[in-house]
Amino acid sequence: MRQIVTGRTLIVSLGILILLTSACGKRRTTAASARPAPARPGTTEVGYASWYGDPYHGRRAANGEIYDKHQMTAAHRTLPFDTLVSVLNLDNQREVRVRINDRGPFIAGRIIDLSQAAAEGIAMIGPGTAKVRLEVLSGGPAPGPDRFAVQIGAFREPDSAEQLQRRMAARYGGAYIEEVRTDQGLLYRVRVGPKPSLTEAQQLAASLERENFSSLIVRVDSTVRN
Repeated sequence: MRQIVTGRTLIVSLGILILLTSACGKRRTTAASARPAPARPGTTEVGYASWYGDPYHGRRAANGEIYDKHQMTAAHRTLPFDTLVSVLNLDNQREVRVRINDRGPFIAGRIIDLSQAAAEGIAMIGPGTAKVRLEVLSGGPAPGPDRFAVQIGAFREPDSAEQLQRRMAARYGGAYIEEVRTDQGLLYRVRVGPKPSLTEAQQLAASLERENFSSLIVRVDSTVRN
């Protein structure tokens, strides 16, 4: 039997079609925004490199791997894990390629912490640090949405860290403490945030620096409690 389509039926059908199309479009947008963009190849950064070997050799790196000082790896505060980076020693023009698998260095003025093997490759074992130029070669996205926090302090005493964390949470809407085990015992790092983009984290860092805090922007790789 032939179906008769009235004007009212046509309007209702078109309305349903529009709603379904909008819903599909919304799902695609949400899924895309939840996936972080990989580091853009060609991105460069200039600053000081340091290196680490023992006693970190054999310990777990930030991405879950066991750190091996003989592998060509490095720690960076914001680049996604598995980003491949070339590191050029500006003093001697020696260059190595490393894969980011750890977080650090947590010292102002330093931009990358090389494995012992990578440091040997650019002849910076003796000096301990060197001015370098980083260039992103390729990279994969982090496992979750982009989030960045601003580290403003590290304490041996938990009470000091908790006082600062509460003050920052009240002023900036969020702050947390990350506990890190070191050879000297637990270290309590106070971080403000997180923020959903590097730009917002940079703006937050600028505000904190105006209050005379020394700020370090760090990618948040796991769920934190605000």
